[in-house]
Amino acid sequence: MSDGSTVMNERTVQVTQPKAKLYVEADLAIREGLQRYPKALAAYDMLTSDAEARGHWDMANYITVRKLGYNDHGRVHALLTGAASVTILQLLTDHGVKPDVMESGVGDLDDTFLTVLLSTMLHDIGNQVHRARHESFSVTLAIPILDRILEKLYRDPEQRIELRAFMLHSIYCHDLEPEPLTIEAGITAVADGTDITKGRGRKAFALGSVDIHSISALAVDEVQILKGEQVPVEIRVVMNNSAGIFQVEEVLTKKVLRSPIRDYVTVIASTHDTEHDQRIIRRVRLHESEPRFTLD
Repeated sequence: MSDGSTVMNERTVQVTQPKAKLYVEADLAIREGLQRYPKALAAYDMLTSDAEARGHWDMANYITVRKLGYNDHGRVHALLTGAASVTILQLLTDHGVKPDVMESGVGDLDDTFLTVLLSTMLHDIGNQVHRARHESFSVTLAIPILDRILEKLYRDPEQRIELRAFMLHSIYCHDLEPEPLTIEAGITAVADGTDITKGRGRKAFALGSVDIHSISALAVDEVQILKGEQVPVEIRVVMNNSAGIFQVEEVLTKKVLRSPIRDYVTVIASTHDTEHDQRIIRRVRLHESEPRFTLD
């Protein structure tokens, strides 16, 4: 494939397709992954229909893309990373890895999927305030949404608070400052790092943001999350240009190596089997009046 995609087991989410189609594909991937986990699936339905959450995603994306020239941080990112988190958690638990929600006695596997999915899909909503310290803002903004959902699914207030604590930790630590301490938080961080394909960078690039982040994102065609041979999770990154290695090293690999699931994940990056890298840009110009690059 060369159009930019994230592959979770047998389902492919096309990240360069129109948004409506992307929502459908990501939604189906999540629903398929949650078929055996009714509470997690119910929580997902509540989250995606929550007006406050949808507003958070839209405004987080507006600030990051329109005002800062960053990559997508809105609903598309939430859906893609949510689907990735479900796949990673399933691969880990199939291999016998015991998540902290279960290890602590707070909940079962269904509760763990709920925790990971909600954490991952809400981790970036704080960007609507500003990119700086967005992790802390995400925690604050997520609390009323999490409370609404958990109150409908759990009678025990103590369990609600404990599950919410796992989610808030995952949200706060997703950018590795500080480093995540739980399996669930590690999954959220790594799932976030898998959304590095060119579909995510294209909008910022089209708006004029020419930097290593947007260029390297355009160099990544496909990310596959598969069952590994030596470890439970194998993440394969297919690039059309070697510039994509920046995304792999600075975004994905860094999150893998600094997370509690580092021993269970491997990353393999490769370019297409061609003689030459695909051209991403022809020329950029450094403006003399101000320190910024634009397409020429």
